[in-house]
Amino acid sequence: MKQLLLAFQFLTIVPVRVNGGVSEKEIAQSAAFFPLAGAFQGLLGVLSAMLFLKIFSPEIAVGLIISMLIISNGGFHLDGLADTFDALSVKSTGDRETDIEKRLAVMKDSTTGAIGVVAIVSVILLKFLFISSLFTNSSIFTVYSMLFLMPVFSKWIMVIAMHHGTSARQDGLGRIFLNNVKINTVVFSSLLVIVLYILIAELHLLKVYGTGSVTLVIMLFALLYMFSFMTVKFCNKKFNGLTGDNLGALSEISEILFLMVITVWLRHFI
Repeated sequence: MKQLLLAFQFLTIVPVRVNGGVSEKEIAQSAAFFPLAGAFQGLLGVLSAMLFLKIFSPEIAVGLIISMLIISNGGFHLDGLADTFDALSVKSTGDRETDIEKRLAVMKDSTTGAIGVVAIVSVILLKFLFISSLFTNSSIFTVYSMLFLMPVFSKWIMVIAMHHGTSARQDGLGRIFLNNVKINTVVFSSLLVIVLYILIAELHLLKVYGTGSVTLVIMLFALLYMFSFMTVKFCNKKFNGLTGDNLGALSEISEILFLMVITVWLRHFI
């Protein structure tokens, strides 16, 4: 229960309290429950959609749904996205160690640069376009299913990166996860994702799309896992490891990839 509460504390604005001391091991183990925190955000997205669609046009409803999802975690991951892209925009000096130090320093800076703002706007715009497309080209229950599953998978992908990655810094919360997430945490979080997907499949996807829903989950697991692994390799080159900001950026970009896979699946695999 402590690890579950910690997961909600780290990833949402839900005002949960964890009594007693918390060890680094318990913090790292809370990653196993990240998909459940994502399920909470997904449920919030679905409830928001059900409410806003009764009041506003689909376009306005999509904008409000995205806003609710951002608010649900306090814009935490968008901040990491901006910091990561600001750091990546640092011009190279030709010396790898110097470049890495400069990039890490930029990510610690509290200000947001132009590239970071562009990254945030681009991600929000792409989410708006993809979700609007879902409303136009699929049933409302399919949209609800994907709104629920999107943050589930984006939180799971962070656990994969934590397991494969190493910390670029010797301090910070990200270091605790990156140095302590073991394979059993990955397996447990993956099982949670599978259970949540089966729930949605039984409620809607299997009834409408049949075995196509099996193709979808295989595509999602394979492509998102590959994306996470490639991101770890990329960050090792650019930052000599991962930071908490990188994990936030990974989560945000993975939601774009998730929506992209859904769009391709709906057009070509069913």
